[in-house]
Amino acid sequence: MKFQTLLQVLYPPQCICCGGMVAQDFALCGPCWRETPFIEGLCCDLCGVPLPGQSDQKEFCDDCLTIARPWRQGRAVFRYQDNGRKLVLALKHGDHHEIAKPGGIWLANAARPMLRNNMLVTPVPLHWTRMVRRRFNQSALLAQETAAQLGLAYCPDLLQRTIRTQSLEGQGRDARFATLQGAIRVHPKRRQRLVGRPVLIVDDVMTSGATMAATAEACLAAGASDVFALVLARVAKGD
Repeated sequence: MKFQTLLQVLYPPQCICCGGMVAQDFALCGPCWRETPFIEGLCCDLCGVPLPGQSDQKEFCDDCLTIARPWRQGRAVFRYQDNGRKLVLALKHGDHHEIAKPGGIWLANAARPMLRNNMLVTPVPLHWTRMVRRRFNQSALLAQETAAQLGLAYCPDLLQRTIRTQSLEGQGRDARFATLQGAIRVHPKRRQRLVGRPVLIVDDVMTSGATMAATAEACLAAGASDVFALVLARVAKGD
C-alpha cells in the first residue's frame, strides 16, 4: 500500500486526453469528458450515428436506409470529431495503448443492447504488412478489453486481411466498397469457432461502413449465425 501511494505521488494519474490531473488511472478529466462527443439518446440502429428527436422504435439514418448492411445491429461510442478524433488518433498513431482500457469500458456499455448468448468478439483485422509496421492492431486492443468487460469469448485472429488494400482515406463511398471487395476472410483454422454463433466485430472508426461490411460478409459466409458491429468512433455528416 505504501509503495502504491508513493507511485501515485510520483506519477499521479493523468487524463488520457489532455494529460491533466485526474482522480484515477485511465480516465478523462471533467472538461475533456464534457468536450468528448459521446453518442447518447436516439441513434441509428445499424451504424450508431446519432439521430435527432426521440423514438421508442428502431430508427435508421439516411445512409442505412439506402445501403444494404450485412450486420444486424451496430453501435458507436462517440462521433469522430473534437476529443473523439483526438482519442482515436492517439491510440492508433500515438502508441497510447492506455486509451484501450476506458475505450473497452465505453464499448461494452454501448454493446449491451446487442448482446446475444454464446457471442464471440473479434477485431477488424490488419494486413500483416501494416501489422509489422504499426506493431499492433488498435482494434484488437479495443476488442480484447470489450470482451473482458462483457465476459465474452474473444478470438483475436478469427479474421484475415488477405489483400493489402490502399488507404481508404479520401475515397468516396463506392470506391471504399470496391477496394474492400474480397479483401477479408475467416482464418481457415478458426472457422469452427464461429459456426452457428453470433459475432461482435469491433473497430476503431466507421466512415462509410465498407470495412465493417466486408468483415461481416466474411463471417456470415463462414457460418456465423449473425453479426453485430461495434465501433469506438462514428464519422457523421459534418465531422
